[in-house]
Amino acid sequence: MIVGIPKESKDREYRVAMTPFGVKTLVSHGHQVLVQKKAGEESGFLDRDYQVAGATLVASFSEVARKSDFILKVKEPSLAETSFLRPGQILFTYLHLAANPKLTQALLKKKVTAIGYETVELSDRSLPLLKPMSAIAGRLAVQFGAYYLFRDHGGKGKLLSGLEGVEPATVTILGSGTVGTNAAQIACGLGAKVVVLDIFEKSLSQIRERFGEKVQTLLSDSSNIQQLLSQTDLLIGAVLIHGAKAPKLVTRKMLKLMEPGSVIVDVAVDQGGCVETSKPTTHLKPTFIIDGIIHYGVTNMPGCVPRTATAALAHATLPYVLELADKGIEAALTNNSALKKGVNLKNGEIVYPALFQS
Repeated sequence: MIVGIPKESKDREYRVAMTPFGVKTLVSHGHQVLVQKKAGEESGFLDRDYQVAGATLVASFSEVARKSDFILKVKEPSLAETSFLRPGQILFTYLHLAANPKLTQALLKKKVTAIGYETVELSDRSLPLLKPMSAIAGRLAVQFGAYYLFRDHGGKGKLLSGLEGVEPATVTILGSGTVGTNAAQIACGLGAKVVVLDIFEKSLSQIRERFGEKVQTLLSDSSNIQQLLSQTDLLIGAVLIHGAKAPKLVTRKMLKLMEPGSVIVDVAVDQGGCVETSKPTTHLKPTFIIDGIIHYGVTNMPGCVPRTATAALAHATLPYVLELADKGIEAALTNNSALKKGVNLKNGEIVYPALFQS
């Protein structure tokens, strides 16, 4: 099979979908790998590294798409890039289609088989290809939140840790999955007061077992959220419903409960966001202000730490990439139920159940 690895086009997306080690592994299995020039440069992998591993360098996304059977990316293709795709190709990347109907329609017209990293699901309902990036995003959410709380960045001027005799900042985390757990870890480490909310008591029990009295846990309902907002300095949206739009847990009206200069980091923005006023932003222009509240909504947060993120993502995806390349799409999906669950679109049709609700 011919596997194509393009350079990412999203704003300040510095990750690359495969390391030279992954290329070498694919080549050893008899596959041809095309890598767009400078695709890995920002992650610390030079063109010559890929060439030594056995890849062929190509000049553009269009050339990658024209010559490849299987396109491996990090983030969803742009609408312009979809014009180069063709029926029958495999597209394996983060898709987040529930919040992007235009991209969904563009990919349906091209009749590609689109598999989302974020929807590959094991029998225990865990998401092995989303987990490493969620862990990074959760950790970064606290770092970015702390940064935008600085007064010279528009925030209320609070230090997360507080100081002797001065109370720490309050970090409220909506969701106790991978993003929420990692956000809690960093917030606790920085000395903040941390509250985690979730609808599942079992998940909250796991948080309590891990962090003890360092974290307060509450069931997630409108009443508890509203009570907390007046005390919250940094709100982190960490809600995930597999492949579907995130529920709106914080409404525009509820923003008025927060003090001006407070910060919202909505990690769920890829799936529409769990805050009504959230919208996608970029690393170039990461924030906007509504009702005095700073909103951060970058959709590719791990892209700013590409050396860490590329290594983690490529390690997680490689076994699935090999299975698809070695067996072909039909056999791979038949033999691997996790991959089969990851298919969003196939032969011009939506096949992922949650997308029918979008």
